[in-house]
Parts: sequence; C-alpha cells; structure tokens
Amino acid sequence: MSTPLAEKIKTLIRMNGPISVTDYFALCLADPEYGYYKTREPFGRHGDFITAPEISQLFGEMVGVFMVHAWQRHGSPASVRLVEIGPGRGTMMADMLRVIKRIAPPLFDGLHVHLVETSERLRGVQRVTLETFSTKVSWHDGFEDVPDGFTLIAANELFDAIPIRQFVKTPTGFRERLVGLDARDELAFAAGVATLDPALLPAPAATIPDGTIFEVSPARQAVMLTLCDRLKAFGGTALVVDYGHMVTGFGDTLQAVRNHDFDPPLANPGEADLTSHVDFEDLAKIAVAAGAHLNGGLHQGDFLYGLGLAERATALAKDKEPAEQRLIAAAVDRLAGAGAGKMGELFKVIAVSSPALNLMPFRAVD
Repeated sequence: MSTPLAEKIKTLIRMNGPISVTDYFALCLADPEYGYYKTREPFGRHGDFITAPEISQLFGEMVGVFMVHAWQRHGSPASVRLVEIGPGRGTMMADMLRVIKRIAPPLFDGLHVHLVETSERLRGVQRVTLETFSTKVSWHDGFEDVPDGFTLIAANELFDAIPIRQFVKTPTGFRERLVGLDARDELAFAAGVATLDPALLPAPAATIPDGTIFEVSPARQAVMLTLCDRLKAFGGTALVVDYGHMVTGFGDTLQAVRNHDFDPPLANPGEADLTSHVDFEDLAKIAVAAGAHLNGGLHQGDFLYGLGLAERATALAKDKEPAEQRLIAAAVDRLAGAGAGKMGELFKVIAVSSPALNLMPFRAVD
C-alpha cells in the first residue's frame, strides 16, 4: 500500500535522483496536493496527535499569565501585538485571551491578535474558536506581514514542524542523508555527496561510530533570527515551547505520528505528521548572537508549576463532581508530569526578549 504522495516523490526521485531529508520533510507536510497539513485534521482526539492546549485549558491559561507578566516587565506598553505562529485550532489563544481579560484588562484593551496561519481550513476553525474575540483578531500568511509595534509572541510546537537536514557518519566523514529508492523501488535512506563542516559537530568526529546521525536545521535558525530581529526592532518577548533537547547531540529524531502512534518516517508520506526534536541549545545560540536576551531553558512541567499551575487547577476543580476533578488532575499530570506519555520533561521552554529583562519562572542570570 503506497500513498499518493509516496508515488509523487518516487517519480521525482526517478527523474532527478534522491532528495534531501529537508525536501522530503517539506513535501510530507506542505505539498499543495497531498501534504499532511493540506489534507488532514491533525489536532485533537480524532487527529494524529494532541497538543498541550487540547489537553486542558490550563496550558493556555498559564501561557496567558506569562504574557501578562512579560508585558508588565516591559513597562506595560499601551499598544501590543499578540502573535501566535501556527495557532492550530485557536484553542491556546482563546484560553490566553480569557485569562488576560480577567487579570489584566488594560493589556486586553490595548492588544490586537495576529495569527500567522497558511491553511485556509485551519483559519476557518480558528474563526469559530475565537468568535468571542473576533474584533481583535487578524490573520496573516507570513510573520513579516504582522504590523510594526511592541510584540508578544507565542510559538508552541512550531519549531518541531520546520524541516531539518540530516548527516550520517561514513568512513569519509559526515555526508548528507538523502531519500532515494531501494532495489524494490521503495523509499529508502541513502548517503549523498554533500559533507558537513566538522566545526558544527558537538564532539570530535573521529570518535563517532559510522552510521551515527547528526541533525541541523538552517530553516529553524532562520525563523529564530526573524523573531529576534522583530523583538530588537520593536521590543517584546517570544515564548518558545516544544519537545526536544537542551544540549546539542547526535541521534536520529525524525519521527512520524499517525493515529496517535509512531509510524516509520518513510512509510506513509502525506498521511502521517512528520516532526523532529528541537535543538534548544542551537536556538539559544542564534538568539544570543542576534543580540536578544535569553531566559531559559526549563522543562515544561517546571515552567507551568512556576506560573501557578497547581493553584489554578485547585481553583478549577473546586465544587466540581469527583469525575471532573479526576480529569483535571489527569490533565495536570499529562502536561507537567515526567515519564512516558507525559509532556513535563520532554517539552522544553525558552523565552527571548529585547530589551534584556529577567522573566518568571526562569532563573535570573546576570
């Protein structure tokens, strides 16, 4: 059983030769005919995966609390662009706006929401979710279309969906990993000709066994740089939440998720969500080099608890039926707990700001 996109990719490879992992990644998610984000409803219980805002309103509320805090630390500017890139169904933004309206009316009155969303279908879903706040919301195809001004940015599970390049260790150094065709005419990984600058590696290449994978993402670096340039130009803070690692390392993290389960990355192109782990050390280096101030990183669990997750959950559970109280407790555990199937340790959080300021719940650094 092959997918329509698999057949399209095979034809491309037969005509032009193997393609890079970056191109394969981009085709799987964004091909105009068969790409995953063009054809599927990825989010929620009926999709392929559940994002944190879909688990509980508590996640978006805590992000809203963080945005109020950042706004106050920036001196409570009168006019604010509140931006979310890749807003999914709009659930997180709805939860953020509800809490901002409740605890910081002046911020709520002075903000306008800018959603960066390329999918017309998802824009329709977001319009319904954010109907209560419709007068405050605008949509944009690209981040560069957001109007000038002081900016607060939320990027939850944005970077994991931006393509990576992979290099594989061979006897002649690290060579770019490609997607080609095997003897049975099936999609298969192969090593190409392009080599990697050894200076980019976190350890001396000589000690690394053949077959080891190293990942780098110029596209993610470019997005981080764009965010930092914006903050430097107009002031503000960007919050980045994603799954990944704090320290640059080796390993293959390319993964496909289909029907809430892992799928081989080459098995069902266009019908599975393709992602990889985010290298937070790399993003942090880009931000600091760009002149932004870095807060972080933290595990998602520590970030949420530091903003008052436990207290908010207690308030939410008050006077509720026992079954509902159990659901709230389970959601807290899923969002902030450690271990298999939980997001508390796997997901990491950093914030970048300009001008420099220390933000809760991150530890202050001089």
